[in-house]
Amino acid sequence: LNIGFTAPCRFAHYFVICGIDTETGLEPDELAVKCLHTSDGARGENFEQSPLKRTFKSKVLAHYPENVEWNPFDQDAVNMLCMPKGLSFRTQADSREPQFHSFLITREDGSRTYGFVHTFYEEVTSPQICSAMQTLYQMHQAENPSSATPSSSSSSSSSMDSLASSLDEADSPSSSSCRSAACGGYDASRDTLYVSKALCLITPMPFMHACRRFLSQVHRAVTASLPPPLPLESYVHNILYEVPLPPPGRSLKFHGVYEPIVCQRPGPGELPLADFPLGQTFPLLGVENLVQLFNCTLLEMQILLYSQDYQRLMTVAEGITTLLFPFQWQHVYVPILPASLLHFLDAPVPYLMGLQSKEGTDRSKLELPQEANLCFVDIDNHCIELPEDFPQFPNKPELIQELSEVLLRYGISPVGGAPPTSVPTSTTTLGSVSVSTRHPGLKSQQALRELEDDGRNGNLGGEQLAVLELLQGNATLERLQALAKRTGVRVEALRGVGGEGEAQGGRTAVDEEELRNAKLNVQLREVFASRFTMMFADYEAFVIQSAPDLESWLTNREQMHNFDKASFLSDQPEPYLPFLSHFIETQMFATFIDNKIMSQWEEKEPLLRVFDGRIDKARLYNVRAPSLRSSNYQRCTILKESAQAIEQRLLKIDHTAIHPHLLDMKIGQGKYEQGFFPKLQSDVLSVGPTNNKWSNRTATAQRRKDRHRQQTEHLTLDNDLKEKYMQEARSLGKNLRQPKLSDLSPAVIAQTNWKFVEGLLKECRMKTKRMLVEKMGREAVELGHGEANITGLEENTLIASLCDLLERIWSHGLQVKQGKSALWSHLLHYQAREETLEQQQAESPDGIISQLYPCKSTICFVICCYLKKNIFFLRSYLFTFSLSHPHASLLPVLRHIQSMGEIKTDVGRARAWIRLSLEKKLLSQHLKRLLSRQALTKKLYKRYAFLRCEEEKEQFLFHLLSLNTVDYFCFTSVFTTIMIPYRAVIIPIKKLSNAMTTSNPWVCVSGELGDSGVRQITKNVLEMTFDCQNLGKLTTVQLGHDNSGLLAKWLVDCVMVRNEITGHTYKFPCGRWLGKGVDDGSLERVLIGELTSPNADEDCGRGCRTPDMQHSPGQTRRAKPTSAQIQEAIGEAVNSICKHFHKPEKERGSLTILLCGEVGLVGALELFFHNGFKSARLFQKTVFVWDFVEKAVAYMESADQMGDMQETAEPLGLTCVSLCHYVSAINSSPRNIGKDGKFQLLVCLGARDRLLIQWLPLLVECPVIQRMYEESALLRDRTTVNDLIAVLQTLHDFPITLEASLVKGIDL
Repeated sequence: LNIGFTAPCRFAHYFVICGIDTETGLEPDELAVKCLHTSDGARGENFEQSPLKRTFKSKVLAHYPENVEWNPFDQDAVNMLCMPKGLSFRTQADSREPQFHSFLITREDGSRTYGFVHTFYEEVTSPQICSAMQTLYQMHQAENPSSATPSSSSSSSSSMDSLASSLDEADSPSSSSCRSAACGGYDASRDTLYVSKALCLITPMPFMHACRRFLSQVHRAVTASLPPPLPLESYVHNILYEVPLPPPGRSLKFHGVYEPIVCQRPGPGELPLADFPLGQTFPLLGVENLVQLFNCTLLEMQILLYSQDYQRLMTVAEGITTLLFPFQWQHVYVPILPASLLHFLDAPVPYLMGLQSKEGTDRSKLELPQEANLCFVDIDNHCIELPEDFPQFPNKPELIQELSEVLLRYGISPVGGAPPTSVPTSTTTLGSVSVSTRHPGLKSQQALRELEDDGRNGNLGGEQLAVLELLQGNATLERLQALAKRTGVRVEALRGVGGEGEAQGGRTAVDEEELRNAKLNVQLREVFASRFTMMFADYEAFVIQSAPDLESWLTNREQMHNFDKASFLSDQPEPYLPFLSHFIETQMFATFIDNKIMSQWEEKEPLLRVFDGRIDKARLYNVRAPSLRSSNYQRCTILKESAQAIEQRLLKIDHTAIHPHLLDMKIGQGKYEQGFFPKLQSDVLSVGPTNNKWSNRTATAQRRKDRHRQQTEHLTLDNDLKEKYMQEARSLGKNLRQPKLSDLSPAVIAQTNWKFVEGLLKECRMKTKRMLVEKMGREAVELGHGEANITGLEENTLIASLCDLLERIWSHGLQVKQGKSALWSHLLHYQAREETLEQQQAESPDGIISQLYPCKSTICFVICCYLKKNIFFLRSYLFTFSLSHPHASLLPVLRHIQSMGEIKTDVGRARAWIRLSLEKKLLSQHLKRLLSRQALTKKLYKRYAFLRCEEEKEQFLFHLLSLNTVDYFCFTSVFTTIMIPYRAVIIPIKKLSNAMTTSNPWVCVSGELGDSGVRQITKNVLEMTFDCQNLGKLTTVQLGHDNSGLLAKWLVDCVMVRNEITGHTYKFPCGRWLGKGVDDGSLERVLIGELTSPNADEDCGRGCRTPDMQHSPGQTRRAKPTSAQIQEAIGEAVNSICKHFHKPEKERGSLTILLCGEVGLVGALELFFHNGFKSARLFQKTVFVWDFVEKAVAYMESADQMGDMQETAEPLGLTCVSLCHYVSAINSSPRNIGKDGKFQLLVCLGARDRLLIQWLPLLVECPVIQRMYEESALLRDRTTVNDLIAVLQTLHDFPITLEASLVKGIDL
């Protein structure tokens, strides 16, 4: 039978033996000793160490079969992972307990191969090796005479110490006694030398428990006093070729050397196979730490596991990734990082890696290339170090509570470091799986089956099977049974011989422990799976199916928008939003959605199929109940059901594999020698059997699949082309999944780093594009770029993601790491150099002049203004010029961040610097200036670093430059409690007589976060700088004066206010007089602000014109809008307010602008009231709308006093009272806001208190309207007024809150 033909269905693909090659002798492993991750790590081969502690190269001594077609044997990778730190030597004085660990190899397509390794010690019989070790020790003793002390001479190799947990070694009494008894390192005349050897099974699926037990039995057969019942080749051949994978939903029993081994595989609707015990993972870290680690994994942070024990690294890594269902980790995944691959910690991508710790190494001495976004998991000390500022998993306390209850039901403490309470078992601790010999009933249950003749393929039934299962591990009974079979003697009387160690139903304690672990595993995983089922119950509704066929979707994948993120977030409970907004930006979520889209053209990915089935089931029970969107925690309801499915499969075996049997072997080879693993006969292990039912079944199924593929081939894409597209589509946005282990040449390492550089550049391009598209909102949608307006939550998520990317870029290729933030460290180096240069050039005036006036035209223009004595315009121009040409140095921004006492860490300072530079639209320029010091960059970074790749660096800066096209408030909105200097400039109209005033002006600046309070301005200076707590986005300015002196009238063009940290400048147009007896008599105005563009007003002064008056009645009368335009303006203003309240509260803008801004509700109603208004000058006095309101109120009050209002309906009478009360309160206010300001205030208060639609009929019915309005006025058209009332009625559904600056001094 062709090996490759049946390999996909085989339980194991390879059996591997690694150890010392006696022909090549002792070779120092230079790669494995490059432990550069600690500050005191070895530099090359450490000759101060005893030779027994040094690392030597291991080799693959044999592997069977030679090769499998679709899983080629990677010799270097397997050797490296079987013995991650090379060979280990020990003497008879050292502990030589066998150890077990696992590993995996991830291929480029994301598929995984698992390896399970049993490492033991074998006596060295080669005189050359012993002599070489003796010579090395003598040289070491001569160079280091002080080392020949009992305490340092006999110690075990650190290479093998790494395979055992620190707890095991510390608690081993035999180890300490042996070490103390030793009086010298190694003496060939009196010491016995042992070397490590590894037996490995490589399998396509992670059947960890089964492989562990099989390898343990093989090793036991080597060390037993009697040879095994059959040659070892029979057992290896059996597991390679005759043991199939269990079918989905079934269990399988196969046979080791002494005992049967049972494994099971979940069914199609169950969670996928996960055999690594979560019952060990949770106690190692504790439930709370593990949930935090789970959260960091979901958000695709860099995760580094740290332990002395390789198996612990693998257990935690596999445990945490199995909890991600239905999502899958998409980035670098190396649970055991060999010493030769430590440079991969420099990878500027999300990763999940495991690093073996050295015994006694202090965490503080561990130097990692990057820690800004790192989750460091110290497994042995049961603690984790978390990154700064990341969202918590929804319902975290309730999740921890439910997980703790599950663990306590199995006797496991939810607190990290507590020893688990387990069922008594005959197995040892994590490092070993040997079975105690005190209970022969716990040994193999099949010691005699291998003796059956080949004619029956080793299969027994009925009586014989029952008898043989009782004769466990007893060599005498085994031989007696063979003799009894030949003579026909019945041996039923022997029942009970081996029952001493059996549990209920003939199951051993080991079997019961495995069943318990399997049930605990599935219940813990179901708790997490249940959370995702609830959180993503409606995800399908937001998947965008935008392509007609698979080919077009694969070809245009990068340009397509596959998930409506904004709509999805708007449909989620508020507490979930911080986490979900981050999570839907991850690669694992993007891949999940890609798989969903591709499922309409091809078979569903297995995890997706299971997840969709669970959602469908949840919908059947809930019928889209509101609970699916509720933030209330819902416990998992299928824990008992899932555990029962596992138990039924393990208690009732579905299939039994063919028994090991004698092979056609050469006689005399592979002679048994106790304690030494024999050289196996490769000829009998190179091919599988051709005459068993299972292989025939497999071949038939394979032929059926081939025929189906050929029939459907012409209906789909060419297979090669399709596969190419699929790989490209699935790798989109991903980086290198797995380091290449088979070739570690400088060229390969350089190629790997080049892939990192390309990946970082691509990620930068995609992130900046996403940020721009989201910020553009509706305009981007019209251009076909994707979804509508970005929300504040999403914006903060994208910017946090950009901060993470910049940290990873600055961490790539560092020469020497300083601090947790590589970017901040670089900035500090740059600052030190620049400040030194500034001191040297302090006395040179040329640099200052050139920075202030960079061109002749600017200088000429400034001189011209000065000569014409136009001081106010000159100040205005210089203010605008400073905004349009910001100082290019990044030091002021850096110093601002350093002065912020609220930020305590380097990572926080770096992120604040990024946010501030981005808000100032200087991020690209600042980074370009930072990198312009090439000598500094070369000093800090290695040649392959991203920052030293010139072309990629330029493209990176160009992508960041594109962010200058939109406005961000990412610094202002996050650091809300800091003190910020503001600069305010009042710009009067050009004429000097209008600009001068003898009164004392004041200003009060208000923003979304508060106001500055009243700030007095020095008379005729009209400029001031003040410090106050962050005001957020500025909304209004209250400007006024005390009307003192002869020149008390003041014509103001606008007020400019600048945030001196962020550089944001706001313009508050006025265009009105402040003074008694002029305009509307206002001494105080509330001005509505707008953010100015740095270049929009560069030439603002040259026209010297007054800005348009936003609230002037004269202006509105001159414009004379039509009735239709007025009604449309009112409709748009009301619609904007409605949209404002339909957004989540955290994402709403300023309501003041919607009420009082240029196209706000107040302005629209002013147009309505001015239509047909008789406002001609009477005796040189302008009549205002407020005059009409006051006269109408006066009429109502007089009518009430005369009794005319008593006959009016009660509601109408109350409405009159309210209108009179509000107008009286506004008129009696201590503020001097003028008549237009009073009308604005009345409209705002009426909208807030839902009184506008009640006041309008009163004003319309009042006789005063006939004297002050023309017949054609809108206010006298009953139909139009009724339409207006209907429109304003919609505002009653919303709680309108007014800024303090608008209602100051009004007590209502």
